[in-house]
Amino acid sequence: MIMQLSFDLPLAPALGRDDFLVSASNAIAVAALENPHTWPAGKLALIGEAGSGKTHLTHVWAQDVKAVITDARRLNTADIEALASAPLAVEHIEDIAGNPYLERAMFHLHNLTLANHQPLLITGRVEAAHWPIALPDLKSRMQGTPAIRIDAPDDMLLMQVIVKLFNDRGVEVKAPVLDYLITRMERSFAAVHHLVQALDDEALARGKPIGRRLAGEVLDKIAAETP
Repeated sequence: MIMQLSFDLPLAPALGRDDFLVSASNAIAVAALENPHTWPAGKLALIGEAGSGKTHLTHVWAQDVKAVITDARRLNTADIEALASAPLAVEHIEDIAGNPYLERAMFHLHNLTLANHQPLLITGRVEAAHWPIALPDLKSRMQGTPAIRIDAPDDMLLMQVIVKLFNDRGVEVKAPVLDYLITRMERSFAAVHHLVQALDDEALARGKPIGRRLAGEVLDKIAAETP
């Protein structure tokens, strides 16, 4: 069998409002982000597992309110005063836990943003109560932030997410194959992302389109690798 070379090229997912998929699992979060003036104390934490759409929804919100999106892991080199002067979204805060420099920077950014009466959106994989933040003042402020969760996806959303991820990669998959995948795959956002990448990689390596046979073999391989 002739194997084709495949390259792990960076993909640019579509992050516009029209590309965001709304269903019962995320409708409450969408509604909450559409009304930042209703957030208690002017801040909100958006919680959801990896691949749940937090980043996409954050970008939609940022486009709507002209907000800046920043990574908490890079706050040690950021201009805190400039960031706090406009609506702000901060991602990956749980990943700075235990870093005293980043925790202090986030503490000052939090306080200054709210003092400037700017809305503050925070994103995380789990609720703030589970973030092992060491700085007591930051920990209390994070745990006191109202939170909204993106729930586990239903079948309709899973299907929409699969189609979107394939579209982002420029790959067309027939409806019967999509139906086959939905009935057999693990039901989580992370599993969807892993499956789509595995299918695309295998199809590129074989130089074949994604059909039911290839889909079944990839699903079996993923199942065998799962502890």
